[in-house]
Amino acid sequence: MTNPQVDPHADVHADVHAGAHANVHALNGRPFDAVLCDLDGVIRFYDMTELTRMERAAGVAEGTTAGLALAPENDLPVLRGEHTVEQWRDTIAAALADHVSEDKARELAAMFTRTPFRVDEKVLELLRLAQAQVPVVLVTNATPEVEDDLAGLGLAYFADDVVNSARVGVVKPDPAIYAIAAERAGVPMDRCLFVDDRAENVEAAVALGMTGVVYVGVADLEAALAPLLAPPADRATR
Repeated sequence: MTNPQVDPHADVHADVHAGAHANVHALNGRPFDAVLCDLDGVIRFYDMTELTRMERAAGVAEGTTAGLALAPENDLPVLRGEHTVEQWRDTIAAALADHVSEDKARELAAMFTRTPFRVDEKVLELLRLAQAQVPVVLVTNATPEVEDDLAGLGLAYFADDVVNSARVGVVKPDPAIYAIAAERAGVPMDRCLFVDDRAENVEAAVALGMTGVVYVGVADLEAALAPLLAPPADRATR
C-alpha cells in the first residue's frame, strides 16, 4: 500500500508527460497509434473478502496466502507458462503448510486461485472509445487461464489481441514482451501508449520509447487518452 500523501511514481510521470508531448505532433495528428494496456489492477480487480475470512478463521494474518502465492519463486513459473494453475495451487499449499494444517493450506490455496473478480466498466468504456481510433492490446502477466477468465467476463472479443505472459513465455518488465505487444498491434514501439498499475512495468516501456502511464485511477487513463479522443480539429491545434 502506498502513502496517499506521496506520489511514488513522480519520475515516471515526468517521463510520461515528456513522451506524450513529443508524440502529440505526429503527422497523423494522433499522439500514439496503439494502446497497450495491463489487465489486473487496471481493468480487472479481485474481491478478497472470502479469502480474508478464511485466513482469519484459520488463524493466519490477512494477506498471508497472497504474499506466498505471489512470491517470485512461486508465481513466475505459472506466469511464464512453465506450470499449470493446478501446479501453482500445490506450490501455494506447500508454502502455507508452515502456517496451517495441510487441509487448511489446500483450502486457502484453492480459494486464492478462484478468487472472484470484476471489471471496471469506466475503464472498459474509455478503452472502447480508444479502440475506435487505434488497436487496443492487452499485455498481462497472467496464468494460462486468462483467456477463459476474459470469456467469463464477456470480454473474449474485447481486445484486438491479448499478449499473455503464460503464452509467450516472458513476463513484464522483460523488454521482449513489449516488443511482442507492439508487433501484435502493428506499430513501432515509439507509437504505443502503455498503461500499467506497476511503476517498474511502465518504466521499462518508457525506456523502450513508449509513452507510459502509471495507472492509479480512471482519471489517469482519461488524461492519457484525451488527446486521442479529442475531435480531429482539436488535435490539430495541440
